[in-house]
Amino acid sequence: MKSAVETLNPTRVRLTVEVPFEELKPSLDAAYKKINQQVTVPGFRKGKVPARVIDQRFGRGAVLEEAVNDALPKLYQEAVDEGELSPLGQPEVDITELKDNELLTFTAEVDVRPSIEIPDYSGIEVTVDAVEVTDEEVEKSVQQLRERFASTTVVERPAAEGDVVKVDLEAKVDGEVLEDGVAKGIDYVIGSGELLDGIDEAVTGLEAGGSATFTSELKGGSAAGREAEVKVDVTSVSARELPELDDDFAQMASEFDTLEELRADTRKRLERMKKYDQATQAQEKVLDELISLVEVPIPEKLLQDEINTRKHNLVNHQLPQLGMDLAAYLRMQEKSEEEFDAELKEQAEKGIRTQFVLDELVGKEKLNVSQEELTEHLVRRAQSSGMSPDQFAQAIVESGQVPMLVGEVARGKALALVVDAAKVVDTNGETVDLDDEEDETGETVEAGSETAAEAAETSEERGEEKSEG
Repeated sequence: MKSAVETLNPTRVRLTVEVPFEELKPSLDAAYKKINQQVTVPGFRKGKVPARVIDQRFGRGAVLEEAVNDALPKLYQEAVDEGELSPLGQPEVDITELKDNELLTFTAEVDVRPSIEIPDYSGIEVTVDAVEVTDEEVEKSVQQLRERFASTTVVERPAAEGDVVKVDLEAKVDGEVLEDGVAKGIDYVIGSGELLDGIDEAVTGLEAGGSATFTSELKGGSAAGREAEVKVDVTSVSARELPELDDDFAQMASEFDTLEELRADTRKRLERMKKYDQATQAQEKVLDELISLVEVPIPEKLLQDEINTRKHNLVNHQLPQLGMDLAAYLRMQEKSEEEFDAELKEQAEKGIRTQFVLDELVGKEKLNVSQEELTEHLVRRAQSSGMSPDQFAQAIVESGQVPMLVGEVARGKALALVVDAAKVVDTNGETVDLDDEEDETGETVEAGSETAAEAAETSEERGEEKSEG
């Protein structure tokens, strides 16, 4: 077999392959055997029809077509390997010549990973938010803990701010009650802002058995983003009593003996959270700087497939789980479909560019993924998916997505190299050390790993369902 590679553009090539006919013999034999099992010829036992009879009765062309279809994948792969190509997607194959007992010639056009030159990235410098925890933030966190331990008592008086009201809601749009617009027995703290805009004013002053109607923009459901007329019925009013902020409260709400110890621990926890956020911000900014240094041509078909797949999964899987369609989602986001499509294209482009650059860096730096690193990443992914590590691992193996996880870890290690080489300063001008930052749970997080995995993941890598057409 002989093959030649013609570069059509930075992301597409045409392979021209010539195959001597003798190399098709195994596929020809397999074609005769397959046809033999499918046909019945009088005078011959099933599966024992001679090749010449098959040629006479069904035509040599049918045999050749079957043989070529059988041989093409292997021949194409051999040409890809010989040309040291990294194809993306399926090729467009064209049989240009088929001479019986002489020669098979075909061409295959396919998108390929572009050749990328990784520049010196040691000069990258980014600025991130400083880690500063104010007394107000500490007090707010302590107050939130205090509210969790509040007690309630039913009262016979008009509802006021801070009270807990039990309410039934009914939402109408254009005079029609929405199927998902009825809710009963909801506990709501007046002034918390956790329900619909306008409900605080509507229920303030109402006693148990009272009703009011107000207009509000729905935040979710089938009519998200639309104005609705909402009827609220108050079934009970309860006063909240907060515990005193003292050492007794600290002992009741935590493992600490004093309120000051509780405040000190709260400050440390907030600092850990902000340091983790700072590390994530640094990774994202370094990644953006790295991508801006590299010219990455993107195959148009790959980009369009990625856009279509992302949109398909959002419209057909993610939004229905939230009880809304695309129109409702756009209303809630206050975006036109054109703006949404533009953002989707930008996200898809960034995901593909990131994957190409980090994969190139993995190869350049000869980064490998150990079993321990893969297991740690699998456990983290399992936690975020709500599955046990064993369940998640089984699902990954059964769906053939182990290479996807390996790629995520490798790209994370590649970005970690760049982050380590970059200069990161905070808004106070202080140098930031990102080594072994802890997240809010106190667990150490390898710099770059999660950010890179998420940013570089394309729909094809995730194995998500692709849209038709």
